[in-house]
Formats: sequence, C-alpha cells, structure tokens
Amino acid sequence: MDDLHAFLMVARYLNFTHAAAQMGVTSSALSHTIKSLEERLGYRLLTRTTRRVALTEAGEKLFNAIEPLYEEIQYALDKLSIARDRPAGVIRLTCSDDVVEYFIRPMLTSFLATYPDIQIEISIDYGFTDIVRERIDAGIRLGESIDKDMIAVRISRDWRLCAVATADYFLRHGIPATPQMLMQHNCINIRHSATSGVYAWEFTQDKRHFTVKTHGQFTVNSTIHQLNAALDGIGIAYLPDYLVEPYINNGQLMQVLADWSPCFQGFHLYYPHRRQGSPAFMAFVEALRYQGDYAPVQWLTG
Repeated sequence: MDDLHAFLMVARYLNFTHAAAQMGVTSSALSHTIKSLEERLGYRLLTRTTRRVALTEAGEKLFNAIEPLYEEIQYALDKLSIARDRPAGVIRLTCSDDVVEYFIRPMLTSFLATYPDIQIEISIDYGFTDIVRERIDAGIRLGESIDKDMIAVRISRDWRLCAVATADYFLRHGIPATPQMLMQHNCINIRHSATSGVYAWEFTQDKRHFTVKTHGQFTVNSTIHQLNAALDGIGIAYLPDYLVEPYINNGQLMQVLADWSPCFQGFHLYYPHRRQGSPAFMAFVEALRYQGDYAPVQWLTG
C-alpha cells in the first residue's frame, strides 16, 4: 500500500522532486520505491528522462483504477473525526500573501487554539491554481473569477483599487490628473506569475472600462512588496483599499485618481463539492465566512 501511494504521488505531479517533497522523503528513495514496485508487478509504470516523467499505458491504467479508491479512503478517514470531540486533519489552501495577511492571519491564532488537531498548510500563489489537479482543498479568489462548478463562500467585502504614493513622490514628480498621465510616472507593477504579462492597470469612467499599461523600475509578484515600495517612495502603486487605507489615513500615502478606481467583487473561498465531508474543513470555512453586508465600499479619502 505504501508503494502504491508513492506511485500515486508521482503520477499526480509527474515530478519526482515535487512528489518526494510532499511525502517528506528524498527523490532517490522515492525512485527506488517505484523501481521496486515495477519489478514486483512486472510492468514499467513510468517513463523517465532527465527532463520529464510520463505514465506508460500500464501506469495510466493503474493510476485511473486506484486513485478513486484512495480518494474514498481519505474522505472516509476525514469523516471519522465526526465522532471525535474535536475536528482533525490537514487543510491545504492556496491564495496570495495579502489575503493571508489581511483575512486569514486575524483569525488564525484563535482558530488553531480552538481546534488543536487541525493543521493549516498555505501555498502562496497569485496564479490560477487548479486545486483539483494539485490536490489542494481550497483556494481564494475574487468571486467573479471562480469556476461555476465550485462552491464559493464570501470571505470579504467588495473593495476598490487605489493609486497611491508618498506625498514626497508627488511633490517631486507631480500629481497625475488622468490615468493616461501615469505613463509619465514611475509605477510599481505586478506580474502575477512567471508566465503572465505585467498587470495592466484597470480604470472606469461613466461605466466604461479601460486599461493603462504602466511602466516603472520595479516589478514584483506580491502586493505586499508593491505596498512597501510605495511607502519607500519609489513610485505609484495600484493596490486594494484594504491594504492602503491605514497608510492613507495616517498620511504616509496619498491617493490619486480616486474617481477612476473600479470596484471588485470581494474575495471568496472556493472548493469542490467533495470537500464538504470533512468537519475540520467546514469548521475552517465557517471561521472565514464574511459576516458583514455585501454593499460596495465607499470611496477612500486621504
């Protein structure tokens, strides 16, 4: 059974290093396990080169046959915690670092203290991770970008983007009166993944939506680092209001182009229907569920 589990992990990721890391073993030990399994079965299950791993025909048949059984076993084990006093298990989540900081971190200490047998594992990712393929329990995205076959639970209010920089930056470089004038400024950009382009800043006027491709000396894949760069006076950043509101209110940042800022649907935790069987997971969902009203946010003033 252990060898079959090892095979499943490699077949899911098609990468020995990644599978070994998930299992907490070395790549060489995992390779030896697969080789021993193949010798006992008398079939080659995987083809391996220096660049890629692929399933053979026999390997694909075995994977398709046993993977659903392992899924059923795992969910059966999860349901056993119903009979216990406290929900237990590992909850794997993918989201961006600002979501962790502003929506998960405030509830995490209390949640973990309440449920000492629950473990939370978070993978920071700004891309659109396939949580089913990656065997992740849930992800967090804007409500408008979630697939229709997923269950979605709102965890935040709606929010707006805010163009912000320090007063000193605007004193030295001037204040842009329109989004198009951002082309004359040093903008702090974000690239959500290694394969995506630099995010084009979105604006709206009279219900008309348009984008501006800004330029600057500093591009990152994290809104937290964008915020820090803006606070350091490097340039103008375009950030969610929940990140910048405290700094606008205390004078560290100034907001510009407020009348052009679009509103976005709040963040939602999303997951496949099969995850509803785990008491630990449902406890986490309820702890994150947004309790306020859903009205769009008001304009920030600075």
